[in-house]
Amino acid sequence: MYAVVGCNECHALWLLADPKTAETATCPRCRHRHRTANLKRLYTAADRDAAREARAAMLADRADATDAFESTPSVTDLDAVADEAVVDDREYLDAAGVDADAAEAAGERATRGGGSRSRPEIVRDAIRTLDAPAEEDVLEYATEHGVPPDAATDLLDRLVRRGEASESGGTYRLL
Repeated sequence: MYAVVGCNECHALWLLADPKTAETATCPRCRHRHRTANLKRLYTAADRDAAREARAAMLADRADATDAFESTPSVTDLDAVADEAVVDDREYLDAAGVDADAAEAAGERATRGGGSRSRPEIVRDAIRTLDAPAEEDVLEYATEHGVPPDAATDLLDRLVRRGEASESGGTYRLL
């Protein structure tokens, strides 16, 4: 249930969704708080679009713009026209000279999560995934995933110094 209600302070009109559930409502213009039981319901409808149309008609009537309001299509009609006139992604990319299949593949790679990882992430993953990861194992994993050995050694030392990882008996683990 939707109701068009008005503020008795600033005379603003707004929609109130399900006026029986909330005890108070705040005017969006002047921020005055009203008890919903005391608000005058100028129009009620089960459909939100119908309530929006009624509010728009009331505002147009206040502004002496009833003729302009009546000549304008309803919000529902405008939404339907907008949905029909939309250019789909493939058509837009083709018109811009972009290969739509390549763009789709790049989007899939980016959202899959298997894309590029930072060097610290790779070293952390090595410690996380390897069984009893020794320094040599971590370095081997990191170099297989594109991290130079000297950078992997440096990152491993930094993780231990910062307290993000620990080393005990030559085996590393994340904390």
